[in-house]
Amino acid sequence: MLVSMALLRAAQAGAHEIRPAVADVIIGPDRAEVVVQLTAEALVAGIDVTGIEDTDEAPEAEVYDALRALPPDEMAAALRAAWPEVARGFIAEVDGARLDWVLRQVRIADEPELELPRDTQITAEIALPPGEAPVVLGWVAANGPLVVRQNTEDGGEGYSGYLTDGALSAPLPRTGTATQSIGAAFVDYIGIGFAHIVPKGLDHILFVLGLFFFSLALKPLVFQVTAFTLAHTVTLALATLGLVSVPPAIVEPLIALSIVYIAVENILGGAIGWRRTAVVFGFGLLHGLGFASVLGEIGLDPARFLTGLIGFNIGVELGQLAVLAAAFVLLGLPFGRMDWYRPAVAVPASVGIALVGAWWAVERVFL
Repeated sequence: MLVSMALLRAAQAGAHEIRPAVADVIIGPDRAEVVVQLTAEALVAGIDVTGIEDTDEAPEAEVYDALRALPPDEMAAALRAAWPEVARGFIAEVDGARLDWVLRQVRIADEPELELPRDTQITAEIALPPGEAPVVLGWVAANGPLVVRQNTEDGGEGYSGYLTDGALSAPLPRTGTATQSIGAAFVDYIGIGFAHIVPKGLDHILFVLGLFFFSLALKPLVFQVTAFTLAHTVTLALATLGLVSVPPAIVEPLIALSIVYIAVENILGGAIGWRRTAVVFGFGLLHGLGFASVLGEIGLDPARFLTGLIGFNIGVELGQLAVLAAAFVLLGLPFGRMDWYRPAVAVPASVGIALVGAWWAVERVFL
């Protein structure tokens, strides 16, 4: 029962998710122009996104909601008024000396659904001191993840860094572009994939736990996880390549319903067979489309498409294995052989998972 109550509380998270910002930079001899895609309301409200996944969890949630309700032109004016304070969190350095970001343009998307985050594009100019010393960019940890990209004019290999915890970019030269090793990019995308499961992917975590609570026997779990992995690998690749495109308004409710289905089957019981494996495979296709949306948000570096895709998928798998390992250590190993494990742990947990999935399905369709 305690497990079910905890899962229900987790389902109450709001819809203003924290998304990584993306900064595209062009650097010349004497100035840099940076175009940043971000959620401006969180910055103006002064929300510290460290450790939260949704702005509804922040103390400034009411301020955020009030800003989110403003028309785009009024929100743009609010951002300009707050810019001197907001700009303190934006970092540009040359030889360790801090440089100013001058706001040149603000464009805010017209998003009528107030429960969805709204995209803002800002264009800022940074005056550079004389010389050829490279530029380092970033922002403070409180603003969340930031992707910094500097590519060649012909779209060739350039720098793309996924920055977290206030980390700064590699030195970006004034002529040409910085380069990032394949190994560094690979590791970056592994981290992105892992973070999308732990701690950010609660819906995917519940689905994996649904597989775990079906049976503690190794063979059924291996069959299910293998089917799920193969399926989401296929659709992740196809969607990232642009060969398959399904609107999130369809994918997200179906992911929620997949959680319900798996949990209900756990409650009813049964043995692993081709039907259950096929169903898990089908649901894996849906979850792969969900994973692809993450790569779409941060912008997969075209120069390292295969490296990023493989790294991200490995990160996802490591995240799933971490969830399963934690479940085995906390529940399977100490209690799995007890007669009361299924009625007292597996079934109540599955009920909680089903209720959360059902609530998400209703929320994503009607609320």
